[in-house]
Amino acid sequence: MNNKRNQRVNQITDNTLILGIDIAKHTHYGVITDDRGRELGKAFPFKQSLEGFNKLLKTIHYYMEKYQKTDILVSFEPTGHYWKNLAAYLMEHCIPFVTVNPMHVNRAKEFDDNSQTKNDQKDARVIAKLVVTGNFHYPRHLEGVERELREGASLKKRLKDDISATKNRITGFLDMYFPEFNKVFKGYGKQACEVLKLTPFPADLKGQRPEDLAVMIQQHSNTTYPPKKKIERLCEIAESSIGLTEGEGMARLHITTLVQQLEFLQAQLQDLEQTLETLVKEIPEFEYLNSIRGISEQTVIELLAYTGSLSEYDHPRQLIKLAGLSLREHSSGQKKGTKHLSKRGRKDLRSLLFKAILPLIHNNEAFNNLYQYYITRSENPLRKKEAMVVLSSKLIKVMYGLSKNKTYFNAEQMESDMFVNPKVA
Repeated sequence: MNNKRNQRVNQITDNTLILGIDIAKHTHYGVITDDRGRELGKAFPFKQSLEGFNKLLKTIHYYMEKYQKTDILVSFEPTGHYWKNLAAYLMEHCIPFVTVNPMHVNRAKEFDDNSQTKNDQKDARVIAKLVVTGNFHYPRHLEGVERELREGASLKKRLKDDISATKNRITGFLDMYFPEFNKVFKGYGKQACEVLKLTPFPADLKGQRPEDLAVMIQQHSNTTYPPKKKIERLCEIAESSIGLTEGEGMARLHITTLVQQLEFLQAQLQDLEQTLETLVKEIPEFEYLNSIRGISEQTVIELLAYTGSLSEYDHPRQLIKLAGLSLREHSSGQKKGTKHLSKRGRKDLRSLLFKAILPLIHNNEAFNNLYQYYITRSENPLRKKEAMVVLSSKLIKVMYGLSKNKTYFNAEQMESDMFVNPKVA
């Protein structure tokens, strides 16, 4: 890590100006320093607009000419989304930029003046000085299909969140008007939704013949004939329901609206997933990653959306760190601390990998054998959850190898590496 930081420091020469920018919604603040962190002028504001960006460009050229510098390095925190417009403008004008870790900025603030004070000018100054010490990163710029996948994954997450929220609202409605409903229908599938649209209240079911109700549901939903036992059970519990009976007029409109929203969101999600499946096949490494038995296409799609092409990374450790799966340890003197996940990375990526492990263990013999090895080995056996976390890192390494070598998954080769050279596992 120190070697990499030294390499970044060496890229900053006597001919380099450093511009630290604190990003905001409407007005950004910039501070320009030299390669030793000395401020060359007061903090200056500029707007989040074309006029503001042009002002920034003129300021950069002014300072470069004034101090006879040939290079400029712009830096900022990649928080929120307001920085993306500025980054696009800088790329268009061939001005290099880097990002600094927001946590580093937060913790380095007091070094500047031994004060907890926070303001835009101070943040810009701290950002510039972090760059001087090499604490910055060159962000990956996604283009073409990779960019489309990233936006698609963001939309997919939002749709899933909306679907979950809508289901919770439906559940809240049923808790008041038909609390027994979920004893029959455990989820909100197509048949359950049709029942809610047609007969959302116990009073709608009382006196109904289950056969007639089943036919009505089939006709409206255009699906297979619903299970007779479920319909009979629904009519039975409706007789002793404790659901509210007042205000059914607007309540009926309420539940109908919620169910229609749910169906609309689910249809949008299905269309989006089909579009992403088409897009991802334009990335050559998709077929190699998809060759791992037990990993779904949607998992591969979301992985590539979060990371971009795996072959663009120098080492799988970069991906492990990106997912927050690297280990941290607190040790001092004679005290040997335990190791824990750093969790400093993309939470969604880490969650995706962890959720992929269980079906992978059940459907992929090589990974299942490795899992059994971790939890049963004589020295330092892992708990089941710990083994799944370790397998998440192993999955990244395997996927990275497939992408780099442009090859398909070979279970025999993986098991051979595991038992001939246990350190590889």
